[in-house]
Amino acid sequence: MMTRRICVLLAALLFLPQLARAAEAEVDKWLAQSQRLVFLGDSITAAGGYVTDFEAWLVSRKSDKAPHIIDCGLPSETVSGLNEEGHAGGAFPRPDLHERLDRVLNLTKPDLVIACYGINCGIYEPFDEKRFARYQQGILKLKERVETAGAQLILVTPPYYDGKRAPKPFSYNAVLDRYSDWLLGQRKAGWQVIDLHGPMTREVERRRKADPEFTFQPDGVHPNDAGHWFIAQQLLRFFGDEQAAAAETPEAMLAARGLPAELLKAVRQRVNVLKDAYVGAAGHKRPGVAKGLPVAEAEAQADELSAEIQKIVAAAKR
Repeated sequence: MMTRRICVLLAALLFLPQLARAAEAEVDKWLAQSQRLVFLGDSITAAGGYVTDFEAWLVSRKSDKAPHIIDCGLPSETVSGLNEEGHAGGAFPRPDLHERLDRVLNLTKPDLVIACYGINCGIYEPFDEKRFARYQQGILKLKERVETAGAQLILVTPPYYDGKRAPKPFSYNAVLDRYSDWLLGQRKAGWQVIDLHGPMTREVERRRKADPEFTFQPDGVHPNDAGHWFIAQQLLRFFGDEQAAAAETPEAMLAARGLPAELLKAVRQRVNVLKDAYVGAAGHKRPGVAKGLPVAEAEAQADELSAEIQKIVAAAKR
């Protein structure tokens, strides 16, 4: 009986890598089959750093089937529709994703959507069941609308909140633990969820053992360049490229593939010109956001930048 159990266990262990490769191939197929990939999120996504790093990774793969990336992040946004008293000094309430979501989907026509919400949805207050329910409802509504539009949805758990840099009398990161745990629990129902919150929390704790002042978020919320790369690394791991995700920086990732750091600048310009155009064209209620070019003009500029990017890639091959 013991021998039989050992044989079954060994067979299972041998089969696990095959299952992992099959899962990676299935997710990777989404990229190959997706013509348009839209990112949704708050100011962290709107900043464009991790989106740029992710797209630079796509370029480094040198695939002719890479999707067209459109960053539609909007500062201050929530998926819950909640707003704290005195937000932005009372100048304006937080925008609600669902006020603009249908317009964004109709305009961008995505095949794949990657969305990261939550850090604003707890309204920077102690955990509250009603606020939590609004976040859950907002995520469920987002999933339903994206899938009704014919796209696949990948959700990302909220980032870390750095209470050392933005102290509160309670742990807001522990509030986000609850949001993240719920989202990860939906994997059992077949949802595609990338865990950012857990790895980011553990990484900050690990780094602070050697450097107590380490941070990914100087103001407690918004990531620096290293923080954006950390977010991108979790996406790369989800799509099965552990080698690229292991690089210390996006520049190191490109260098390992024989590509120069200047590629990032051109990719960032392409991300930003399309973001401003599509976010502006879809419309929203958040003041202080650049309107951007008309979409047709922005796409023409993006085409020029794409040609520049390909020249950089071609020159690197010589």
